[in-house]
Amino acid sequence: MRPSVPASIMSALTSAVLGVIGIVAPAAADDGYRASVQAVGLADAKAMTGVSWHRGCPVRISELRRVELTHWGFDGARHRGELIVHQDVARSVVDIFHILYSMRFPVRTMLPVDRFGADDNASMAADNTSAFNCRPITGSTRGFSVHSYGKAIDINTLENPYVKGTVVQPPAGKTFTNRADVRPGMIRHGDPVWRAFTAHGFTWGGDWTSLKDYQHFEAPV
Repeated sequence: MRPSVPASIMSALTSAVLGVIGIVAPAAADDGYRASVQAVGLADAKAMTGVSWHRGCPVRISELRRVELTHWGFDGARHRGELIVHQDVARSVVDIFHILYSMRFPVRTMLPVDRFGADDNASMAADNTSAFNCRPITGSTRGFSVHSYGKAIDINTLENPYVKGTVVQPPAGKTFTNRADVRPGMIRHGDPVWRAFTAHGFTWGGDWTSLKDYQHFEAPV
């Protein structure tokens, strides 16, 4: 059972209900891409509390934004996705995923990690693309991951696994550890996905040397 929300947190959540922050209009030559940026509503904020967000997290829920956008799926059809990100990167996220949409880069699913009980392993196993989750750095029990700030996004976690030595997460991602065998949904250094993110100030976990986090892009915190 989820614990009741303390009055002090409820007050903060209530102040976070700001409505629609901005609707991103389609380009003059409409390509079907739609995106909106909204504050996290009271009901969703209550649902996040004790799951993906908890007391002591480095950001307030009022600093987060819900970005809803159009993306292509592996089935070749358009889908609606949803990311929870920090307000500072919300507009960049809209622009980046418009680029990915324009190149028809496929995304399996795009759901807030709360749909998986904030279980990162469950989200990765589902090949889910997600952003905010107040949790420790992967492989550690302390220190906040950049996801805790809403400034990191994991994309197509199966096709772009986390690899450190013999550890592969999700385990089914072992099929994709040969990065020379390029298949749909994969990300490589210098490719259009990499360029779209790095042009907006993000760095890629696949460029790290101590480990490879091929799914992970992050902005400075």
